[in-house]
Amino acid sequence: MSLPMASIAVVGQGLAGTLLAWQLERSGADFRVFDSGHGAAASRVAAGIVNPVTGQRLARTWRFEELAPPAREIYREIGRALGIPLWHDRRVRRRFRNGAERALWATRQARGELVPFAGAADGDGFWIEGAAHVDVAALLTATRDRWRRAGRLVEGPADIARLQERHELVILCTGAALRAEPWFVRLPWAVAKGEMLVLDAAGLAPEVILNCGHWLLPLGGDRAKVGATYAPGRDDLVPEPAARAELERSAAALLERNFSVRAHEVGLRLGLPDKRPVAGRCPGAPGLAVLGGLGSKGVLLAPWLARQWLDHLSAGTPFDPAVDVARFWPDPAGVRKIM
Repeated sequence: MSLPMASIAVVGQGLAGTLLAWQLERSGADFRVFDSGHGAAASRVAAGIVNPVTGQRLARTWRFEELAPPAREIYREIGRALGIPLWHDRRVRRRFRNGAERALWATRQARGELVPFAGAADGDGFWIEGAAHVDVAALLTATRDRWRRAGRLVEGPADIARLQERHELVILCTGAALRAEPWFVRLPWAVAKGEMLVLDAAGLAPEVILNCGHWLLPLGGDRAKVGATYAPGRDDLVPEPAARAELERSAAALLERNFSVRAHEVGLRLGLPDKRPVAGRCPGAPGLAVLGGLGSKGVLLAPWLARQWLDHLSAGTPFDPAVDVARFWPDPAGVRKIM
């Protein structure tokens, strides 16, 4: 698919900006990526887990059957082009935290709500099929190097006003920094601090993600990551001793073996009250646009949103109403929840 000739600036090279820029590149668009480093971005430390059944409510992930196959396809395509594997199929071993969670599973299973992803329960939990792990760190590093070599990456702070003068379209993909952008400050953003630990532990099953309140993700060899804490309203990047202790307890329970902590990571995640991301042009300023608020499902949502941008730019296709930023206009205080 080719795009009409236009100069496009993608501001931010986190997960959202990277998937968008990849779609622009493969379409032959004239684009540049502007990024000052991943800083507080959630993408910097993202686990990259794709899971069809999540949360305390054991809920099916929103639109999973629709979004997962094309996500798998694009990550594998990018991996082939970059010469690195990005998408890894996984199983999740979900352990029951208590009797109430076991009863909830039984109710959902009896209603067929977890089919075909969740199997029968055994003594302490159940298996979830169809999950995956996307190597986000490798994706960001390799694409950054690619666009730097191609002269498409401009590193350093971006002056949005100047970019608007030089480019026909400026798309902001700046994660938590979107809260301070004048055109999008009116959105009811919610930020949350998340902390994770990188571990060394022997004898890990590489294809199995463990989950019981927190998840534990094998990264290859003896390396693993455990997380994530969730602190709504916190926007600092200071590692908290209490969060580390909480995660160490979870790691001990999940691993049931010795481990050591290699690193303590912190990131900020941006979301919205209706739990949906935003994409689209700013009403009143069509040369300025946004892609963000991906929350905890970024690796699943980013390819779909980037594809919507490609369809919009090539054919004028409207954005899905569930994610169109226009849903927050004209009343900045009213949030119309779209399921």
